[in-house]
Amino acid sequence: MREGIEVEVTAADRARLEAIVADRNSPQKHVWRARIILATGEGCGTAEVMRRAGVSKPCVWRWQERFMAEGVDGLLHDKTRPARIPPLPKAVVETVVARTLSEPPPDGVTHWTAPALAATSGLSVSSVQRIWRSHGLRPHQVRSFKLSSDPHFAAKVEDIVGLYVDPPAHAVVLSIDEKSQIQALDRTQPGLPMKKGRAGTMTHDYKRNGTTTLFAAFNVLDGTVIGHCMQRHRHQEFLRFLNAVERAVPAGKVIHVILDNYAAHKHATVRRWLTRHPRWIFHFTPTSCSWLNAVETLFAKLAKRQLKRGAFPSVVALQETIHRFVAAHNRDPKPFVWKADPKAIITAAKRGYQALDSIH
Repeated sequence: MREGIEVEVTAADRARLEAIVADRNSPQKHVWRARIILATGEGCGTAEVMRRAGVSKPCVWRWQERFMAEGVDGLLHDKTRPARIPPLPKAVVETVVARTLSEPPPDGVTHWTAPALAATSGLSVSSVQRIWRSHGLRPHQVRSFKLSSDPHFAAKVEDIVGLYVDPPAHAVVLSIDEKSQIQALDRTQPGLPMKKGRAGTMTHDYKRNGTTTLFAAFNVLDGTVIGHCMQRHRHQEFLRFLNAVERAVPAGKVIHVILDNYAAHKHATVRRWLTRHPRWIFHFTPTSCSWLNAVETLFAKLAKRQLKRGAFPSVVALQETIHRFVAAHNRDPKPFVWKADPKAIITAAKRGYQALDSIH
């Protein structure tokens, strides 16, 4: 053993080290480190310790010194090593970040790529990518948004969320909208079924066999849906659907309807219909805020589970599929639960307005 190396293994240390060696789940690097100290505690020389642990002489000396300084805990973690690649100068990093955020890329392209920025900065592609990762920059991605321009945005949000959270007594709250231009698409060739190691297949091209429009009234209190498919989505079809809902809702119930600002919903004929049916009360969402309408969740579910992968040889087949979907939904309905705080929504919208004003 080298001079100056005095390894004292207490009974408690020996018990911990033997437990590490005996545990089948211990990392191997912990096992051979424990063996080094156990053999050293038995008085073995460096050559014997090397044989028992199967490691080199410098490795034996390193972990003997670590045990002397930190005990058993020192064997269970590695020291932080310096980076293999030296860090870039701070000025270079700041230049890359500033260029990414402010300067448009050359040649009229819309966004920076790592190779393009590396070529103009004199860095490697991996260096640019590391800088982007460390600063959370993703020039290749973009998120879409739309701020409502409705001057009564806050009041309408509070009104509609209030209907979801605390609906009036002796009333029905319906979320009504139409999913228009649903295409009856049929694939040009049959696909292959899914099997182990391979996803199901379908052709990218298709044949159009007509369209239909689904009018739906989603009852937010019990989750049931009234749905009808029609050929078009004018105010005439909208009135036919309102009459169908009127017949389906028990008499004596006030009907609060949440719907968007589509022109057919505000047609003069529709307004006259409302005067003849005083139990109906329309609540319009703010402009560009269809996400406030609960029935959109039903449409998203329909598109994902039935329409996206479906093949429909005719409009009739498409309508039958939609009606089966609505019937299946009504067999196990679930009330709509609104969770977002309206104050948080209004505050976020105000931040968006302020951000846009600061740019312009």
